[in-house]
Amino acid sequence: MNRTNNAEMEFTVNRVPASDDRYLPIMAEENVRSALKFHRSFPQYEVTPLHQLKKMAAYLGLKGLYVKDESYRFGLNAFKVLGGSYAMASYIATKTGKSVDELPYDVLSSAEFRKQMGQTTFYTATDGNHGRGVAWAANQLGQKAVVRMPRGSSITRKNNIAKEGAEVTIEDFNYDDCVRLAASQAKEDPNGVIVQDTAWKGYTDIPSWIMQGYGTLALEADRQLLADGVERPTHVIVQAGVGSLAASVVGYFANKYKGCEPIMCVCEAGAAACLYRSAVKGTGQTVKVKGKLDTIMAGLACGEPNVIGWDILRNHVRGFAACPDWMSAKGTRMYGVPLAGDPTVISGESGSVTMGFLASVMMYPRYKEIKEALGLDENSQVLLISTEGNTDPMRFREVVWDGLYGVRHRGEEVIK
Repeated sequence: MNRTNNAEMEFTVNRVPASDDRYLPIMAEENVRSALKFHRSFPQYEVTPLHQLKKMAAYLGLKGLYVKDESYRFGLNAFKVLGGSYAMASYIATKTGKSVDELPYDVLSSAEFRKQMGQTTFYTATDGNHGRGVAWAANQLGQKAVVRMPRGSSITRKNNIAKEGAEVTIEDFNYDDCVRLAASQAKEDPNGVIVQDTAWKGYTDIPSWIMQGYGTLALEADRQLLADGVERPTHVIVQAGVGSLAASVVGYFANKYKGCEPIMCVCEAGAAACLYRSAVKGTGQTVKVKGKLDTIMAGLACGEPNVIGWDILRNHVRGFAACPDWMSAKGTRMYGVPLAGDPTVISGESGSVTMGFLASVMMYPRYKEIKEALGLDENSQVLLISTEGNTDPMRFREVVWDGLYGVRHRGEEVIK
């Protein structure tokens, strides 16, 4: 396959009126530290690498470029387990009248505690990574998991979830309808609870805990940057599906560097760019994207925003980008075939879109206005997050080996 895709990126500077920012304290540093403490209690815990791409930074005209590589997270090849596991522990803490700080891994996984706690079934919808994380955490803690996946989901990802002992099916729905299915099934189950990072009316606690769990990677990255002599990143560029990860990262840095926040930007899959469209609408109300949501960025194929996350993003993000599939594929190839001297990063399609976005903005003259709007220049220290590794080997080979979504640039000169 040598498919090309010349669709254009869409970008908007954020002009949405600010809200009262009531949800920003969710991502206060003390809350994130609590999540990190919980994650550290797992025997599988290790800080994931923060790669410095010195040669790429120089090539793109940046002072520094850093990539948080989540392909190493708990051996699960993606960051999602951070949110699901912490939300599950927080739910159990609430149910048992304890603080989550009292429930480290060795307590939650003990036979004595499971006998006291009883059996809970955690329901969720996923394209793969979140469901695998929930299934893995449930398995580790001696609980059950039921996972619903949208049409077009990877069989490899489905099998990885099943290996963790979960009940898993691929449904003939898009992601958002799978969320509704999982929620309705959890409601019908007397021992069921829905673990989803999409917030809606009456369902905010668990999405908030998931966001705090994701904050572990932001806190780690912040500390790694400081250890490398970077007092704070000037720019943070993060991908979004429903917006929970984006709001987690943005919320962490907005709290930590209040008054001197990094310039932050959100990238979405163009086919499911609900946050971008909400920003374009400009009223503060969210916009839902419906339909098949066809994109190679399966982890970002979400058409309905997390309303809590959106509220944080509208207050702290400089710009929103709706990115075509070729931009993700470009990022995967750039990470995987680095400039001499830079480390190789194995990044799946949902993990690499921010690299494709940054490189395109810095390299192609037609994006000059976006570059200027974001203040990207030779003094910029940029943080990216590669949220997943090679989670769909067949699609990864199509991108890297076969040139899936290669792009022709109309004879355009590349800025070097």
